[in-house]
Amino acid sequence: MFKEFREFAMRGNVVDLAVGVIIGAAFGAIVTSLVNDIIMPIVGLATGGMDFSDLVYTLKPATVADGKEIAAVTINYGKFINYLLTFLIVAFAMFLVVKGMNSLKRKEEAAPEPTPETPPQEKLLAEIRDLLAKRA
Repeated sequence: MFKEFREFAMRGNVVDLAVGVIIGAAFGAIVTSLVNDIIMPIVGLATGGMDFSDLVYTLKPATVADGKEIAAVTINYGKFINYLLTFLIVAFAMFLVVKGMNSLKRKEEAAPEPTPETPPQEKLLAEIRDLLAKRA
């Protein structure tokens, strides 16, 4: 059973998938930082210093009952805007990566293979054929 599991785990597809997931997680952290630390402050500056992550719509305000604080019920649409921007940036980055890969693949496909040089025997046979055709 261990041998069968080892064969499954070491198959190329599983290892490639694991590498993809790890790189994807790291890329996600980079994009999150890009959105939160670079893009959102610029957007906030353009909108007068507004931080989108703090935008909420309160359905029910926080209350205190029997000495216990009951949290407010809110719709956090500002966080949704942040996640939407993150998604758009990731989607655009993936679009650029796929577009670049496709253009490289097209260049490989478009490059014509050089025609192989005709062997000398075939050249000689073609000359003999042409001479015989002229005689007849």
